[in-house]
Amino acid sequence: MSDKLSVGVLGYRFMGKAHSNALARLPMFFPEAPDVERTVIVGRDEDALADAADRFGFESTATDWRDVVDDVDVFYNLGPNHLHAEPSIAALEAGAHVFCEKPLAPTLDEAEAMRDAARDADGVAGCAFNYRFVPAIQYAKGLIEDGELGEIHHVRGRYLQDWLVDPEAPWAWRMDKDLAGSGALGDLGAHTIDLARFLVGNTAGDIERVSGHLQTFVEERPVPGTDEYKPVTVDDAYTAQAEFEHGAIGSFEASRFANGHKNDHTIEIHGSEGSLKFSLERLNELEVKTGDNRGYETVLVTDESDPYIDHWWPPGHVIGWEHTFVHENYEFLTAVAERRSAGSQTASGEVAEDGEFHPSFDDAYEVQQVLDAIERSDASGEWVSLE
Repeated sequence: MSDKLSVGVLGYRFMGKAHSNALARLPMFFPEAPDVERTVIVGRDEDALADAADRFGFESTATDWRDVVDDVDVFYNLGPNHLHAEPSIAALEAGAHVFCEKPLAPTLDEAEAMRDAARDADGVAGCAFNYRFVPAIQYAKGLIEDGELGEIHHVRGRYLQDWLVDPEAPWAWRMDKDLAGSGALGDLGAHTIDLARFLVGNTAGDIERVSGHLQTFVEERPVPGTDEYKPVTVDDAYTAQAEFEHGAIGSFEASRFANGHKNDHTIEIHGSEGSLKFSLERLNELEVKTGDNRGYETVLVTDESDPYIDHWWPPGHVIGWEHTFVHENYEFLTAVAERRSAGSQTASGEVAEDGEFHPSFDDAYEVQQVLDAIERSDASGEWVSLE
């Protein structure tokens, strides 16, 4: 068994570029990271693949993931949602470690099959909820776990974008229920639900029931390069209320129609002793109110003692969105290496027990349960309890 991990990546567009950039940055900024060989990148367009392989530093290309999963140590599934289940399950059954983009699958049944395959496999199975790995979010979790906010009462999360405000914006696979599963709910809401569970799950408990509403504002959109229009079969926006196990209440929303918001992911948590606020558009900052302070303090989370920051720049030199992928790839690959040989330590100072990585397929399945319950609530007009 070679110490170097051979990596195969399905997908070379948005997420393919983001994760490939992270893999390239690891040896420079995280020299203790496992050695990685960018072996093969997979897609359908041979010319585009060849260009991506050259730009992203991959040794070879393939047009069928079936030719790859038996030959790599780690398989990254960065394809559209409807391609998450079959290749990921096949890779796990072939003995590869699997890193899959979010949401885990278009449907709860497919997500369950992926979770079960991961439980039966020897490899590490991780889901790419990259916002867990923002230093300010890690800092916030530490405050909550240390009791600085006291008993959690309110959890508010929203994710607002405006790229579909124009009714003539072109149709894409994200607007097809068969391909995507859902719209703003699965694409954006999955991030918010995962972040809420990550931050307060140990203190507020699980989400026990939800009430949801989904809305589609534009029913059809033009197909690029044609005179045709295709129906939009997913939601453009959603809102939801939630009740947590220990009595906290939650409110969540996402929209692709929020004019003036490009990528505005915010979360607020209010407790008996304090509160905090985070916005992705101010990624290096955390608004914190604790103790006797009358208002919020803006904490610039760039000190060397803050999670991951000692790997980057001097205090005050901010990092960006792309760095979250470096952090999550580091943690995932460290878990893979430890599964192969015990003893690695993560950059955030935690020892990965037996090569465990979170968010795992189990974690992602529990997010999918909440998304599914929100959809069922919208259909029934009633609150829906989670198992």
